[in-house]
Amino acid sequence: MNATDASVCPYPAGDSSIRRMAIEAAELGFDSLVSIDGNYADSDALSVLRGSIISASSVKEVLRQTKRAGEAADLVFVNAGDLAFNRAVVTVREVSVLRNIYKTPKNSFDHVTARSAAEKGVAVDINLYPIVHYRGVGRQKVLHRYADLLMLHRRYGFPLTLSSNARSILDQRSVREMHLLCSLFGMTDEEVRAALGSVSRLLEPERPVKVIE
Repeated sequence: MNATDASVCPYPAGDSSIRRMAIEAAELGFDSLVSIDGNYADSDALSVLRGSIISASSVKEVLRQTKRAGEAADLVFVNAGDLAFNRAVVTVREVSVLRNIYKTPKNSFDHVTARSAAEKGVAVDINLYPIVHYRGVGRQKVLHRYADLLMLHRRYGFPLTLSSNARSILDQRSVREMHLLCSLFGMTDEEVRAALGSVSRLLEPERPVKVIE
């Protein structure tokens, strides 16, 4: 899996079937995608993985939900929260990806959290939907948030994933568009390619952290 859209939301959450979204993703240059909490269907067009999202206010609730989510999904996503929550969540073995970091305060993902995420092999998702659909100050805040996240990624090496978070085939983005959108907050083409390939690495055994001073 060299290029994965790490999050699409098919029917019933969205208005397009997973089969139609898979065909669209293949035409847009992807060889896999992650279907979030929707109907699942095998596809000849590309590899379809199953993702499950946990939205919880406490780590205790995350732990309660991870067992059920892990049985039904290839990847378990957790919506980010405050600093204490994020620091704890990235150490949970069953958690694959921390998402919606752009919705949290700037200090909710710090150097300690970044190091722990790298050590545990937990990815942080970059959702491109707000870059496309937000305007003005809201869009600039998202770009600044992702630029800060990118700086921590470069130092600590935790994985990044890229997602369109599409709920319709009209919201899906091509590989080329993802490169262009990521360049708005400073990602290089090499970093984008690595992020597009992160999902396959998340399914492999953990690797040791590499800190770049």
